[in-house]
Amino acid sequence: MDLGISGKLALLSGASGGIGLEAARVLAADGARVFLTDLEQGPLDDAASALGDAVAGTAACDLTDQAAVDALRDKVASLGGADMLVHAAGVTGAKGDPLEMTDDDWMEAWQIDFMSAVRMSRAFVPSMVDKGWGRVVFVTSENAVQPYADEAVYNAAKAALLNFTKCVSLPYGPKGVLFNTVSPAFIETPMTDGMMDKRADELGVSKKEAIESFLKEERPFLSLSRRGQPEEVAGVIALLCSDRASFVNGSAYRVDGGSVGAMNI
Repeated sequence: MDLGISGKLALLSGASGGIGLEAARVLAADGARVFLTDLEQGPLDDAASALGDAVAGTAACDLTDQAAVDALRDKVASLGGADMLVHAAGVTGAKGDPLEMTDDDWMEAWQIDFMSAVRMSRAFVPSMVDKGWGRVVFVTSENAVQPYADEAVYNAAKAALLNFTKCVSLPYGPKGVLFNTVSPAFIETPMTDGMMDKRADELGVSKKEAIESFLKEERPFLSLSRRGQPEEVAGVIALLCSDRASFVNGSAYRVDGGSVGAMNI
């Protein structure tokens, strides 16, 4: 399927691995140029090597710092500006009893999982408006609509991001910039690897057994009974970045194996 994005520039955050890197790979395969950003330059260099000539540039950037985001904007502007923004950067943050989370715990998730998206939008959407065409895809989570008690700080930040997406889609859709989200669940990434390694240690079982028990006990509606793969999320992201999704705005696409036990309304 021709996505209609050949030659367009996609900026991807959280792009050194996992969903961000796979999204870059899929977009590049359809002719897009990609610009990668993440916290550390070394992993970005490795990702760029894997993607080859499609990489227009890379830059390490702390997305909790507006000045750093503005500097990133200037680098991307020198290449003609971003046509697409795929914002996959995020952390699960502190876990435990919601009332035992400190202010710092809440603010860490808020700054990284929510405010980073606001900052990136401020920096990169105006140039899309000037072009009259743009796509913004935020990676949220099943947690935005199906919260888990021990992940309260993450739940709240991702729910805010889902709401923000709908808000900005209203004024910017008519200007040619479409905002949407993809909501994954239990994807095989470094983030969930860490979760499962910790669970395996706590239970004294193998990682495979930890995953199986987690699915049974914590994700009973995940009917496909496995972790999703980054490329399965990346395909949906690429669609939302394309001309094929020209009538999709303010929507949330679940890529969760059925994990959310409710209708999508």
